[in-house]
Amino acid sequence: MPAPRPSSPPVAEPDPRSDVPLRPLVVSGLLLALAFAGAGVVWWSVGDRVRWAEGALLQPAAIEVRGLAPWVRADVRGEALRMASLDHGLPVDDPHLPTLLARAFDMHPWVREVVRVEVRDPPAALVELVCREPVAMVRVPGGLLAVDGDGVFLPSADFTAENAAVYPRIDGIVTSPQGPEGSRWGDPLVEEGAALVSALGPQWGELDLVECRPTATGQRGRWDLLTRAGGSIRFGAAPGREQPGEPAAALKLARLKAGVVPGTAAEPFDLGQSAADTGR
Repeated sequence: MPAPRPSSPPVAEPDPRSDVPLRPLVVSGLLLALAFAGAGVVWWSVGDRVRWAEGALLQPAAIEVRGLAPWVRADVRGEALRMASLDHGLPVDDPHLPTLLARAFDMHPWVREVVRVEVRDPPAALVELVCREPVAMVRVPGGLLAVDGDGVFLPSADFTAENAAVYPRIDGIVTSPQGPEGSRWGDPLVEEGAALVSALGPQWGELDLVECRPTATGQRGRWDLLTRAGGSIRFGAAPGREQPGEPAAALKLARLKAGVVPGTAAEPFDLGQSAADTGR
């Protein structure tokens, strides 16, 4: 009796030889993937320790600062790093490190400009900067405060009474600094006085001048110069702020260089007079 016919064709039996290379290949791939994943985990946990290892860190002592002026007594490097919370080892492979250092030093009140920052390996850095220069002392209740030629308020702790006395004084200021050290005073009169002192330059010492102050006439923006001997010179407006018809600062300075004899405190000599009025 013939065997019954199947209702559907049988499924072909797979060749057992085709399965032999497949299993090792899959297993090897899985093992390789696990190996890479394990290496990533290990580097994630160990690499950070390597990055922060002592030999890979920039220490504060390895930061060289160039451009510090002789009148600056402060520890600019230490203070700048401390204020920016960078006074510890820093990874030299951090791409943002030069920017962080530049910002830290730029915030210091003695720093006028950060010229460049270089980070090197082995860990070291160079910061080149330009310092602000004091030109005058502003008399305030209780003492004197230093300003530069732009009227920026400078750190008073860097001055003793003796070296503060060497600088020209700006008197007649009734305001206090409106911001922290390293920012502008906030009073146009302070900026005018600082500009006047800067413009006079060597003539300040040659004429034995000690002080400048707004005139007592109530005319805002007009300045008098006082000599150590008690003489008084009416300078007028600060440089760049002359009124219509007023001689320019260059002409006033020329008259000073020519040896104009200062008047008295009661009758100031007016540099704004014409040449005929001066008798010269």
